[in-house]
Amino acid sequence: MKKRNLLIVGLAALLSACGFQLRGTGDVQFALKELNVTARNAYGETVQQLRDVLESNDVKVYAGAPYTLVLSNESENRRSASYNSGARTAEYELVMGLEYQIRGAQNLLLTSNRVEVQNYYQQDDNNLTGSDQEAAQLRNELRRELIEQLAQNLQQITPAQLDQLQQTAEARAKAEAEALEAARQAREAEVAPQQSPIELPIQ
Repeated sequence: MKKRNLLIVGLAALLSACGFQLRGTGDVQFALKELNVTARNAYGETVQQLRDVLESNDVKVYAGAPYTLVLSNESENRRSASYNSGARTAEYELVMGLEYQIRGAQNLLLTSNRVEVQNYYQQDDNNLTGSDQEAAQLRNELRRELIEQLAQNLQQITPAQLDQLQQTAEARAKAEAEALEAARQAREAEVAPQQSPIELPIQ
């Protein structure tokens, strides 16, 4: 199993260097033809690779698009998966996750979701440089898988669905605003000073 993971990671790195696109990112058809893409790290590898995938599949990515894809949180966690005879970590599990949102007009949240991938790599205390290189290759592969999953999710979304979600979000926002205004007026009525009755002087 460990040798198989090493082979997969090495092959993925080689194919990546040759410009190969994983299945699901090079031939998908998007119903959305316009989309803005933002992220906390606007110049990070994930957002840049995602932009490339979208644009290569005829999606126009620009700031004025009707809907915005927000990469809200990208995470990476590593934990020991197995140990050697010296009770040291022999294999790590690497988990990468990506939370995202789609926002519409008035920056209203329309939908949100999360994609996650994981795999393993070996830790060789006698070859730390090789272990670090394997971990870096695995990170690149997992990032590609994250983008592939996200692209496949986006492929299922249509403008009509987002238009309906926009209407629902606007109605919810309006109802919440009206409720807040009613609560504010009620508080003001409670604290407003009561007018004392006018007392006429006794003749």
